[in-house]
Amino acid sequence: MYINSLIQIKNAQAAKQESVKLPFSNMDLAVLEILEKNKFVESVAKKGRMPKRIIEVRLKYKDGQGAIRGLKFHSKPSRRLYAGYAEIKPVRQGFGLTVLSTSKGIMSGKEARKQKVGGQLLFEIW
Repeated sequence: MYINSLIQIKNAQAAKQESVKLPFSNMDLAVLEILEKNKFVESVAKKGRMPKRIIEVRLKYKDGQGAIRGLKFHSKPSRRLYAGYAEIKPVRQGFGLTVLSTSKGIMSGKEARKQKVGGQLLFEIW
């Protein structure tokens, strides 16, 4: 699940590791590709074959500190939160990112507003 992957990445940045290897899932890969596109991680690569697939994430640092400063999870297995495209607000005056699961796939809040599609709020990252 994407929650475990994000926590592992955040902990690896706190320990100043260069990269992290995570178990493969399509949802994790989609979320991590959004983080790569928005420059929160350096690179994301799918490695291995079917039974032992992994995702290798190279972490990004700015002035010795990790690029990910904080995370806030909105939806949990026990409580799902949904928002229409008009309700999606910028995070930290535009320096953060909201990630949603929509009918058109997993996308950032900015893309969702542009395509006028709402969905399940997954998390905010800054």
